[in-house]
Amino acid sequence: MERRRWDDEEKLGILLSVGVDGATVTQVAQCHDVTRQQIYTWRHDLKKKERLFPTADALFLPIPSPELMEASLPEAAASPTAPDRQVDSVLANGRCLRFTPDMEPTVLVRL
Repeated sequence: MERRRWDDEEKLGILLSVGVDGATVTQVAQCHDVTRQQIYTWRHDLKKKERLFPTADALFLPIPSPELMEASLPEAAASPTAPDRQVDSVLANGRCLRFTPDMEPTVLVRL
């Protein structure tokens, strides 16, 4: 049987699927036809390469309310014709999340 080679991006994608919709390490491993130990090894290796950071240490900072943001914007930017405001959050692994300030925190955490 031929061994499958996974690049770091594929490994990262698989690791980040653990916990999504309650998926366990065992379920993710079975879905991708790898062992649980392989998942844990990848996690360890990617942390050493600083490609994966523990989610327990994630830090969420408060975003000013839309009212405060409007008050601090120039008149033209606060007008009703201004485009919808979005927040960009660049993650440690280089990925970027773009969302509106009114997004539910539980949805944001799942992302």
